[in-house]
Amino acid sequence: MPPLIASDSWGPVDTTPWESNWTEFWDNSASKKVEIDGRNDDEERNWCDEGTREKYQRPGPGILPPLLSHCLHNPEHTLYSVTASAPPPKHSASTSAVPSSSPASAGSSTSLPPHVAPSPSADEIRTAIPHPNAYYCKEHNGWVLLSWCSSTVLPPIIPSYRFERPLPDQARRKRTVSCVGSEDQVVNQANRTHHFHKYSAAVDARTLNIPFKRSEWEAEARQKKRNRSVTLRIEGDEGETSTQGEKNDEPEGDLLDIYVCCQCSVYCLVSRHVIPGVIPLRKVEEFVKDKVENPPVGKNSATAVVSGWETIITILENRLWRGENRVLPVGRPKFQAKIGWSGMVAKVFESLDFTIQSLSGVSEQALHPPSVDPTTPEGKRSRAKLLRAWIEISAWLTLYHKTKPKEMAGYTPQVLHVSVQSATEMIQSAIGAHLNQIPRGLLPPALIGFEPLDRAWEDLGMTPTSYSPELLIFAYLAQCRCDPASTITYFTHFYAIVDTMKNLGISLHDSLEMLVAEERSRHRFTFADYNRAVSLLGFGKDNILHVELEDDVPTKFIIQAWKDAVKRSWHEVDGVQLRTDLNDAFKIVADMRQSSKLRKAWEQEKVSIISPDAAYSTLDVPHETDEEMLVTIFNMRVEDQPGQADKMREALAVIAEVRDSNRLRQFLETGRDPGDPTSETRLDMPRGLNQLGNTCYLNSLLQYFYTIKDLRAAVAPLGGKFGDQSKFTDDELKKHRVGGRMVTRKEIVRSKKFLNQLADLFWNLEYCEHAAVTPSLDLAKLALVTSQDEEEDDQNGGSSTDTSNDTDATLVEDGHPRPAQERTSQSPAREPPSPGSVLGKRNRHPVKKSLDMDVDGEHVDVDKDGFVMVSKPPSSPEIRHASPPASSSPAKLKKAPPRQDDVDSKDKSRKPANDEKAPPLPPRKRTTEDSIMMFGRQHDVSECMDNCMFQIETALLDLHDQEVGSAMTDKTSIIKRRVVVDSRLLFYGKKRQRLTHLRETDAMRPRAHSTHEKEDLFSHLHLNVADEGIDLYDGLGRYFDDVVEVEGTKKRMEVTIVDLPPLLQIQLQRVQFDRETQQAYKSQAYVKFGETLCMDRFLDSANPEKRLRSKEIQARLNACWERIQRFTQGKHAPFAPALGATAEFLSRQPELSAGDTDLIARVTTEQSLVYSQLDQERTTASKLKQELEDVWKYDSAAVYELTSVFIHRGSTPSFGHYFFYSRNLPANPDQWFKYNDSTVTLVSKDEVFADTTGSTANPYMLVYARKGAEVIETVHRFDISALDAEATAA
Repeated sequence: MPPLIASDSWGPVDTTPWESNWTEFWDNSASKKVEIDGRNDDEERNWCDEGTREKYQRPGPGILPPLLSHCLHNPEHTLYSVTASAPPPKHSASTSAVPSSSPASAGSSTSLPPHVAPSPSADEIRTAIPHPNAYYCKEHNGWVLLSWCSSTVLPPIIPSYRFERPLPDQARRKRTVSCVGSEDQVVNQANRTHHFHKYSAAVDARTLNIPFKRSEWEAEARQKKRNRSVTLRIEGDEGETSTQGEKNDEPEGDLLDIYVCCQCSVYCLVSRHVIPGVIPLRKVEEFVKDKVENPPVGKNSATAVVSGWETIITILENRLWRGENRVLPVGRPKFQAKIGWSGMVAKVFESLDFTIQSLSGVSEQALHPPSVDPTTPEGKRSRAKLLRAWIEISAWLTLYHKTKPKEMAGYTPQVLHVSVQSATEMIQSAIGAHLNQIPRGLLPPALIGFEPLDRAWEDLGMTPTSYSPELLIFAYLAQCRCDPASTITYFTHFYAIVDTMKNLGISLHDSLEMLVAEERSRHRFTFADYNRAVSLLGFGKDNILHVELEDDVPTKFIIQAWKDAVKRSWHEVDGVQLRTDLNDAFKIVADMRQSSKLRKAWEQEKVSIISPDAAYSTLDVPHETDEEMLVTIFNMRVEDQPGQADKMREALAVIAEVRDSNRLRQFLETGRDPGDPTSETRLDMPRGLNQLGNTCYLNSLLQYFYTIKDLRAAVAPLGGKFGDQSKFTDDELKKHRVGGRMVTRKEIVRSKKFLNQLADLFWNLEYCEHAAVTPSLDLAKLALVTSQDEEEDDQNGGSSTDTSNDTDATLVEDGHPRPAQERTSQSPAREPPSPGSVLGKRNRHPVKKSLDMDVDGEHVDVDKDGFVMVSKPPSSPEIRHASPPASSSPAKLKKAPPRQDDVDSKDKSRKPANDEKAPPLPPRKRTTEDSIMMFGRQHDVSECMDNCMFQIETALLDLHDQEVGSAMTDKTSIIKRRVVVDSRLLFYGKKRQRLTHLRETDAMRPRAHSTHEKEDLFSHLHLNVADEGIDLYDGLGRYFDDVVEVEGTKKRMEVTIVDLPPLLQIQLQRVQFDRETQQAYKSQAYVKFGETLCMDRFLDSANPEKRLRSKEIQARLNACWERIQRFTQGKHAPFAPALGATAEFLSRQPELSAGDTDLIARVTTEQSLVYSQLDQERTTASKLKQELEDVWKYDSAAVYELTSVFIHRGSTPSFGHYFFYSRNLPANPDQWFKYNDSTVTLVSKDEVFADTTGSTANPYMLVYARKGAEVIETVHRFDISALDAEATAA
């Protein structure tokens, strides 16, 4: 699996612990390139340790000035400084005053008893503004109390304040007056900017240097609002009454929020709520709406609004400065023209303490102004209220004029005596958010309005518009500095922003990428990493543990889950990387849970959990050592090195867990060896095969043979029977052929010996009580060494099969192979080689090496996990055959001699481009040290199978059969006649091959025949898997209809199946040849295959019309795949990523001309075209495949079921390990066994059919059995319970 925290595109991540390497590059890190002070190395290392956090008492999350400016007030609203002056005196002409008690004539006003109050003083006008630091907001028609200061002394915090987090360190704050200078004066700063921390409702506004206290009328209005709220709560939900009562017990003064910078003396105070204006905002909005919707005649909506407010301002000025005390009849034409009268207008005047009464003696209503006599409490209260209202309405109207310049054209507004000025720049400069202090406009366009990152920006304490690489780094580091407990939250957000930029193709600043890498090296992780870690440890409802990792999961359970996961990793292909990931995952969980116990367990045991390879290395024993020998060697090691006893015990404990050995566990617990616990091995499980020195592929083949019921039945009775080889004559030999040729007397002798050894092995696999059986050395030698190899060795004066001719390569240094189960005296004795024996290869003449995958080869080193590494590649791309070749085809194909089962076994994937022949590599002399392979030349599974089948076939020959006569065909083959199912051959089918000319001109050439046709037997179908994205049907389609080169001419090779075998063996040709490097390589392409395979479409008897239609579709599909291959494979492919990389490289150049920009655009466009073409081709291929399947969807007479899957695990043809899967037939078709040398385990179906993309473990050969043939019996074990039942019955 991929690494846990290195799965992104940032390149390799240095996983060296921070403690060992971080301090070395601290001064050169990305974080040091940004001005930030106050960080602590110890605290950042131990961010998850509560004790460390308690020690340093950090103030928690903070915000940068741009976000603070948004928090102080709605960023879409502007705050204004307001100043007011008294209107100039105005002579008021005497008018006939009508007392309020006397009837008034229409169109006149009446006066109250004469009493003129003094005009408001300048001080009264100044204090009408709520506070010197109050700023007006038009959108709220209210005031925001806002002040800032640089002082080492904070304003007093209310006694009842409950600190959720401590205040910043005051000693540090005193050292710096301000983190930033004014405007652009930002040089020599210790910090990039301020980092403010909020304390809500912490300061009583009455304790300010200039106290703020609500006026009497404001306090009354506030109390009425509270009373109404309490009443509503009581009526709506009695349960909330006490809560509200508690709120009423708060201090009467307004509570302010305070924002404190943790690195300097600057702080900021702001009112929690807008101080409302005299006229409530809702009434202002309704008044404006009414004027807009119902403008008087001759006015537009804007002038109607202005005229209305100007009339109210005039009424207020007349009342305050001109002593106007007369009532205002609301029905008079002038009043109606200016304002009009409605319930809404009445509410506006009610807010101003005007009362509505009827005039005496008439039914006309009039507004009665309030008293403004400062000598009375009521007059003083109304006086202050009207002054505030006059300022607020004048300020609102001043701002309204500025927003309606076009609508106000031609209208002469009233002179206002209140001026307003935007306070935005002043406020931003004071808190450090001014454009000159923190630039704007650097955010990449792709991120503007990118909502998925909104939470990330906010939690990091900044705004997207203020982005710059330096400020983003500062924000992240500042949050980690002041709120270490949430470090992972901040890293998640920081990584999300940087990763989003990378994914969107935005050019990243080097410092951002560098900081991500640095933080990764300090064990920083994201929430996504945490989720992967939890899953990797096995937690999850549908995971191995079936338990979610909740807060209440015990620590011990988590530790054990980690250890169990590590143990499981020992059986995985990528176990080393997986164990590293598991250690990282456990630390992530420990840090996230902030558990000291988990961290301690990680520190103590992360090194102690050694790998199985290290465990075997510690005890200095090979992996194949049996348990009895392990115990013996362990005691010897401990006796020799008592100081290493603990390490030895740990190594043996690991081996015990890997093998799941109760014997070794009990030995470690008690110190006494309980013996070989054979009862622990299930009697009904298949037995494994121990290795004899890199013979994993032979083990896979022998296990496969044993699962074939008819082959097992034919071989088993022949154990121990050699027969008298002198009873047949040369004439009898000449009457029989195997593989298209006669066999020698010597071949018959060695074949019968091989069959005897194979039968002996089958007996052990059936009756052995041990978990694994050791094949005899003779069996291995006879299987791996062909008679042809043996003859060549004899000509060179040596015999590879003679154990007396050993080289310096030792087979086993420590211990003996596991003994096989004893059987009758008919079995030959199996004596293990002496400790000093050596089994190796002799000096040979140069031979042409096969391109098939090797397990052992030239200069082989045994690696961990059962791998075998070969230092030198094959010497030639030509094919070498294990079995003697059949007679040549009449067509004389230009290629290596064919196998006995194929007319054309040429590997099309190795055909050089432009039909050129790849020059062979020069031969190299081989020495006795070239290989530690036990014997014989290297073979792959199919070659080894050919050799084994040749010997089985030869050994089963009935040489005295007089009915054979002079026939010289493979039909005389005993294995092809004797081992049959339903009168059909077991392994061999019959195919018909046709060679036809591609072009009519070729057919016209002299001595050129239009068609060559031949029928022949086959045991394997060879599929080329060089291309990505194919399935089994794709490969078979190309095999049965391909183009080959014959005598310098390309011809079409069409293959059909005349007779299908019960067992269909399909070899996936993964070895390819690279003309550029002149080297063979292994194709890791994923080939999709299923449980069933329908072969009807490939039969010679298939419907001709369907075949023709299928051929047409297949041709189009092949052409489509070729076009896809040109785009994605080859010398310069894939093209689309290359074009993208080119465009990115060009765009990063410092100086680009107009031509360069145009080139980049053209390259990008070309990349898009390539991607589009690829998508189109893949869509077409998908449609064609479906069309092809539809042609044959009703043909299911020749259905096969998957029985075996051979796997080669390795990155190159000369390196790897073989194992295979076998389906449990017929007992449990949904159950699969994994045969991995001595280990046989049950595995899930998903593992067998898994997508191997990105893995080096790929299927190499597939075996399908004809449905209903019943040729496979996977588990064939002696059932002792059946004997017990018979004895009981008797």
